[in-house]
Amino acid sequence: MIKEIKVLKNPKFIEPVEIVYEQNGKTKRWEAVKAHDSVAILLYHPQKDVFVLVKQFRPALYMQHGFEFSYELCAGIVDKEKSLEQIAIEEVEEETGYQVEKIEKITSFFTSVGFAGSKQTLYYAEVSTQIADGGGIDDEVIEVVYLPVAKAQEFMYDESKPKTPGLLFALCWWFERNSQ
Repeated sequence: MIKEIKVLKNPKFIEPVEIVYEQNGKTKRWEAVKAHDSVAILLYHPQKDVFVLVKQFRPALYMQHGFEFSYELCAGIVDKEKSLEQIAIEEVEEETGYQVEKIEKITSFFTSVGFAGSKQTLYYAEVSTQIADGGGIDDEVIEVVYLPVAKAQEFMYDESKPKTPGLLFALCWWFERNSQ
């Protein structure tokens, strides 16, 4: 499926850099990538008792490990002059077609700390009204996936289904919050 891999000359979303720094009196070098921060949203549909996830092709995952698709939270990069909450709400509609009225911040954390150090802000929202099919914008190809809550813990440990750490963390948060 991959036709070629080549070095980027004018990247659009990332900037490869070399960082030169001093640590314990010794000059060191580290390769890194400047990348956008992001938002991610755990979506729960109470009437169906399911989590609403997205599944999409990730070329880097395919190149490195042979998995074509990854199961993920609805998410997007912070590349607009809008609040994080507004970006998150727009991503939900674009990727899943659901309308979000109320969104709750869970926390923020850093991803890819070894080479990018981007910050992701995690949200939670309940959905019920789907106003469009979802699937992303432009030429994005995003599949909306419904994960029954009763199967979510089994899914979390199923290594045949590639998933992001943010998704795993969000599901752990949800189960901890709802076990009390």
